[in-house]
Amino acid sequence: MPKLPRIPSILVIRALKRARFYEFHQAGSHIQLRHLVKPELRVTVPFHRKELTPKTIKSIIKQAGLSVDMFLELL
Repeated sequence: MPKLPRIPSILVIRALKRARFYEFHQAGSHIQLRHLVKPELRVTVPFHRKELTPKTIKSIIKQAGLSVDMFLELL
């Protein structure tokens, strides 16, 4: 498994949109995304205008049902 980099939340959201997620709801500084085909998949991304830690990114990848390799390709 490749090492996850620290990346800004806007790039994480763009990668998830490439994976067919769309912005569903925003509450404060957290954006919720849902999948177009599988509506049971919901992902919450903190939008704090700073880089996300690898642990947070790994949690987002798990919520999205993606592998780390697939996610890195979407970046």
